[in-house]
Amino acid sequence: MGAVLAGVAIWYLQVYAFYSPVAFTPGAEILLTPVAGDAPEAILADNVTGIDGQSSPLKFRACFTTPLSQAMLSETYRLYDKPTPTVAPGWFDCFDAAAIGAALERGEALAFLSQPDIHPGIDRVVAVFPDGHAYAWHQLNDSLKD
Repeated sequence: MGAVLAGVAIWYLQVYAFYSPVAFTPGAEILLTPVAGDAPEAILADNVTGIDGQSSPLKFRACFTTPLSQAMLSETYRLYDKPTPTVAPGWFDCFDAAAIGAALERGEALAFLSQPDIHPGIDRVVAVFPDGHAYAWHQLNDSLKD
């Protein structure tokens, strides 16, 4: 019985306990880094929902919609080389890393640099689909990939 309780506790801690909702500040929910400049700028974003965890800077995920077209975004903001969405906990069901990754590989979705080094060695990345659905996550940048 003790092993079962320990297993349940470990599962709960891994899947739920170390995540919390992200409070996005109105007007600065989602930022992208412009092609001509280094300071990230807020973009139009609706229905923003996100999670994060203090135990790791890689726990951040967000889902939202934007009325901005991929063409406008790609002319204005920096594309992100080698985006790799990270898997979210199953209960955060708006974020499907496998589907986002496949869409990026097919060229259906475009990835942009949101904020470089949001934590040392970690970038925030945003992927935008043609229909305006968009997703954000943190991933290791080249400074930590060796």
